[in-house]
Amino acid sequence: MAKLFFSVDVHGANSVWRKWLKVPKMHDVDALLFCGDLTGKSLVPIIKQKNDKHKAFYFGKNWTLKTDKEVDEMEKRIQDAGAYTMRTERDEIKELQQNPQKVENLMLDMIKNRLDNWMQQLLDKIDVKKIDAIVMPGNDDDYLADDVIKSYQNEGIQWCLDSVVNVLGIPMISLDYVNPTPWDTPREDKEKGMKKRIKKLVKKLDDPTRSIFNFHAPPYGTMLDLAPELDANKKPVTVAGQVNFVHVGSKAVYNAIEKYQPLIGLHGHIHESYGNDKIGETPVVNPGSEYGEGILRGYIIEIEEHTIKNFWKVEG
Repeated sequence: MAKLFFSVDVHGANSVWRKWLKVPKMHDVDALLFCGDLTGKSLVPIIKQKNDKHKAFYFGKNWTLKTDKEVDEMEKRIQDAGAYTMRTERDEIKELQQNPQKVENLMLDMIKNRLDNWMQQLLDKIDVKKIDAIVMPGNDDDYLADDVIKSYQNEGIQWCLDSVVNVLGIPMISLDYVNPTPWDTPREDKEKGMKKRIKKLVKKLDDPTRSIFNFHAPPYGTMLDLAPELDANKKPVTVAGQVNFVHVGSKAVYNAIEKYQPLIGLHGHIHESYGNDKIGETPVVNPGSEYGEGILRGYIIEIEEHTIKNFWKVEG
């Protein structure tokens, strides 16, 4: 009996990544899937003041940091929650406010550096000759993430997009794209385009019914794709004082699973909608994400004789 650990949507959180790297020892797994979205979404300046104190705004409040130790601790706390930090001064902040391109370039450099650091940690902590390690970006990730991950292929970290990857004896196809979102993220496509992408991947399989579908977008109309309904200003819609949830997953993903009936569907993207469901005879799972709280969520999947024997959710 072999075991696979599947987790998604770390969004730059150092704390969650560290927990991912401990999974093989804690749960005795034989393969790890670190799937998109990998990178963070925000850059937090820690601004030096004239009195040598520092100020920062994060976690919904203003912080005054009096010592270098307090600055170090705040940087770690912010980075553990998924954001990037920079120590700076007020003059530089004014310059950056007038130069959005420079801010974007800074952010991309920080994304690249953290992801590169993560790949090094993975190689330091995990013997990739004994444990399969597959790393995949998602819709929120800039394409520079692809280059970073691919640069470690010769060292044993596996790249799973655009081809069939063997996972503990089972062929797996993977898709980073999702159906359109209100945020216009880098890897989105209309349902027609999603259908074409999936069809192209399925053609690479000898027998789709004996495969794993690792698609970041969850299937539409299931327990995996419920998210808050948003108004024109991207604010949650409430009904009788309660946030209204709607299905936001991909119909192309649902239709493909319904048609081909793979062994299991591995999904993410919708953080609030963690759990499992079935489409026909195919189980589908979404671990969900609480990266901002430093909580690791994932599924352990037992594989025996090229089939799925059992699966269960773990978190902590």
